[in-house]
This record gives sequence, structure tokens and C-alpha cells, in this order.
Amino acid sequence: MANRFSPAAAGFASLPRFARLTVAAGLLVLLPGCSKDDDTPAMPAVTNPSRISVPQAGVYPEGIQWDEANKRFFVSSRAKGIVGTVRDDSTYAEFGRDSRLVSTIGLNLDASRSRLLAAVSDNNFNPSVQNQATYRKLAALAIFNTGTGAVSSFVDLGALRPTQMHFANDIAVDAAGNAYITDSMAPIIYKVDLQGNATVFLENSQLSGGTGFGLNGIVYHPDGYLLTAKTSDGTLYKVPLSNPAGFTAVTKTQSLVGADGLLLFDNSTLLVVAGSQGTVFRMASSDAWVSTTATGSFATGAVSSTTITKRGSDAYVLYPYSATAPRFRIVKAVF
Repeated sequence: MANRFSPAAAGFASLPRFARLTVAAGLLVLLPGCSKDDDTPAMPAVTNPSRISVPQAGVYPEGIQWDEANKRFFVSSRAKGIVGTVRDDSTYAEFGRDSRLVSTIGLNLDASRSRLLAAVSDNNFNPSVQNQATYRKLAALAIFNTGTGAVSSFVDLGALRPTQMHFANDIAVDAAGNAYITDSMAPIIYKVDLQGNATVFLENSQLSGGTGFGLNGIVYHPDGYLLTAKTSDGTLYKVPLSNPAGFTAVTKTQSLVGADGLLLFDNSTLLVVAGSQGTVFRMASSDAWVSTTATGSFATGAVSSTTITKRGSDAYVLYPYSATAPRFRIVKAVF
């Protein structure tokens, strides 16, 4: 048998024991497949929570918006007239308040302009303000600075039609920063520009809900029109920004009676919260919202769900329960 004992091996053998161990350990580090990193389990993908239960009594929220930059939800308050925030760990904190805000209703986060817009109304939801002069007369737009929580602007909308009853409900914001606000007790959509100038954008008796709520949820479509729904009969309207008087009813077969909040999930998909039906409907359109069909639904149950917001690739529905409930919930809608 040939002698396989090499000078290098002899040199290694002649090293003291502790040195041989040190060299051997170094060789093991260099061997492929022995890296410590290879034995480290992969980190699980971060997923959004399926539901957040907020143990906060007396908030009775109506509107919700996801704030991606700060990883929090904004929620309004019919019973306190404030705006709060909710974290994934169920922590609730007050974000902003103002004495003029009897009840905060719909919200719209205009993140690129550091603005949070809130519709303000009075329908006797706030126990500290009952049957005052503002009852069913107050309709306003409050604009919060998202950095400070201060109200930077308060725009009186009801003054444009002082003899009518009012309930400012929901808000859409177009690419130029103009806000459009629905009035559920007057057949009106208001417009407020970036300078705070308020006008009646559209007024038509067809938008009336009669003795019930009329227009409610509203969204802006980047192709230059609004989509808005009427609670009383579930009619969905398409309103061109360039010609609001030319609005049309969207053809559909799915009943949307009880329609409340809307979310334009993508240009051809609209999520409609129909609280009285205990359902969120996923509606799709292939003809620029001339018509629409239901492509899915999510059952909420009898929780008085109001509206919905987008968080990444998910949508979250607000469950206010009742004005006296000890909590409210934010739940991921799964279709």
C-alpha cells in the first residue's frame, strides 16, 4: 500500500492539541452546507390580522380609513364627535377633537396632502348634545392635519341650503384635491376645493331618500367620475365630474338596499357595505360602470356594519355594534 502520509498531514499532527482543534473548527466553517444561516428557520410572512376587537365603549364609529404610513386605522365617532386611531394590538387613542364636531361620520385620508377629512353632522347620536339648534341642520367638513391632529379647516355646508334638513355622510377626494360630500337628508352632493370654497356640486330630487336616508357612500374613480349609492333603495349612480347633471343609474341585478360605505378596490371592482342586509357585496364592471354584477359577498351578520377601507391587498369592515356596546371591531372581509 502506498504511503499516503503527507508533509502537510505531518505538520498538522505535530501541532499542539488545542491548535489542531482550532484549525479543524475553521475547516468546518468553510465546508459547504454547514453555515449557521442554513439551519435558521425562515421567518414567517407577516399577515394582516383577521379581526381587531377594540374594548372601547361609547365610541360608536361610522367611518374608517387605513393609514399605511403609520400602520393604524382612523375611526370616527358618532357618540363623541372625535377622531381616534386603532392599532393592530387593539389600542385605541384619541387623534383629534374640536367643539364644533358634534358627530364625526365618514372619513377620507388624503395622505399625499397630509389631510384627514371628516364629515360632521348631528342626528342626536352624541348624548352630550341633544336636540340643539344643530339637530338635523348641521352638515360640515372638518379637515385635520395628520401630523398634529389639529383641525385646520371647518367648512359649513348646510348654510348653502339653510331651510333643508341635513346629514353630511361620506367623502370622496379627486386627483386635484377637491372633496365631494354626500348629504343623506338633502338630495345634494357638495364640493369643497383646496381653498375651502364650498358649492353645491349636484342637487336633484332623484337623489332623495324620501323619509329615509338618501345618498350615502361615495368614491372617486380615476377616469373622472364619482360612484355613489342611495341607502333607501340601493340605487348606484355614476356622476361625471365634467357634467354632474348628466348622472346616470348603474344597471345592476343585485339588490343594494341599505347601501352604506363604498370602496373602489380597483378600477373595475367596487365593495358595497349593505348594513341592513348584513353583507358586503363585491361588484364588478367591464363597461366603465354603465352596468355591474355581483361577483362575491361577505356576510357580516347583524353588527350594523357601516363602511370599509383598503389595507394592502385586503379590505377591512367596521363593526360598530350599538351606541351602548362595550367594544367595536374591525374585521377583514373574505370573499
